[in-house]
Amino acid sequence: MKTIQDILKLGDTRLYEMCEPVLESELKLVPDWVEQLHEAMEDIRKVYGFGRGIAAPQLGIMKRMFYLNLDRPYVILNPELKNLSDEKFELWDDCMSFPNLLVKVARHQSLTLEYRDENWQKQSWTVGGAFSELIQHEYDHLDGILCTMRAADQKAFKWKE
Repeated sequence: MKTIQDILKLGDTRLYEMCEPVLESELKLVPDWVEQLHEAMEDIRKVYGFGRGIAAPQLGIMKRMFYLNLDRPYVILNPELKNLSDEKFELWDDCMSFPNLLVKVARHQSLTLEYRDENWQKQSWTVGGAFSELIQHEYDHLDGILCTMRAADQKAFKWKE
């Protein structure tokens, strides 16, 4: 069972690596990866009270995949971001790899996410606001980018109360 202890922490060099695409031949591995991501996210929710999504590299699975658990679970394979809005908004972002730190970042207000699901079917999802921010956060993990690297300025950090 995967827990908070399995989530890579800020400073782990793997968090800064570019992930490889999930191959169709690897689909048989996806259910196990999803289970690991789900378990780790549920543990974070129990301990810290947050967690809507987790990226595969946060568990050392260096694949272009993330898992969201919103109104239902979403398995996102090989995502691409399209139609990023010019309009942005600022927010205090958190991350399971440094759960006590908040970072002020600017994110696109809306976007279209194109991806393959766990059945290798092409999907497209146009989102705005909080969902847009979440998708950008998880997508960044796949490119080795943490929200600390997108900080609005040098004073854009604070500890959670």
